[in-house]
Amino acid sequence: MVAIPALLIAALYFLVGWTAQGHCYNSVDDVPPRYLGVVLGCVKQVGRYENVFFNSRVKAAAELFHAGKVQFLLVSGDNHRNGYDEPTDLKEDLVKKGVPADHIYCDYAGLRTLDSIVRAQRVFGQRDFTIISQRFHNERALYIAHRSGMKDAVAYNAPDVADEWMFKMYLREIPARIKAVLDVEVLGTKPMFLGKKVLIGPNTPPVDAQPIASATNGK
Repeated sequence: MVAIPALLIAALYFLVGWTAQGHCYNSVDDVPPRYLGVVLGCVKQVGRYENVFFNSRVKAAAELFHAGKVQFLLVSGDNHRNGYDEPTDLKEDLVKKGVPADHIYCDYAGLRTLDSIVRAQRVFGQRDFTIISQRFHNERALYIAHRSGMKDAVAYNAPDVADEWMFKMYLREIPARIKAVLDVEVLGTKPMFLGKKVLIGPNTPPVDAQPIASATNGK
């Protein structure tokens, strides 16, 4: 009896990965050009230490932009409490890496991966974008995108980090993938917030189009 749930969990896990096959890229040169790159947020620091996942995603997003593979970036994450602001942290570090502030839009309601992906379409008006995160996360995000009608979404894999961290993330990814399948296929889960549409482009610069002071002053 135990084998049946285990097989079901394994099937759902690999279903998510299979859906992303052929749409995840490890090399900047191989990534097809898209108008927008969606950077999936995470916390910048874990206690006193820098979050290596955060740094890896920032580096990958900057590489993609400077290679001309995307024209604009949407940094999507959580800022639901004071002193915690994933999108602003991402934007600040991307500006430090030479990405113009007026090419970076912030989505402050990317409370989880489903919210970030669906809001990229329904709020920011994009259907074919490049997702930027680690591969395990990209596969889940692509599953959500493709099953939500965004068939041309692709992903650029930020480099993985030390093995001990990746083992923990892969363990956490098991329930996350099961939840993603249930949300998309069974529950029809919607983002917590939608709201006013935001146009992305040179004629509609982001509200916070000026560089962040700490980023430009090197503080």
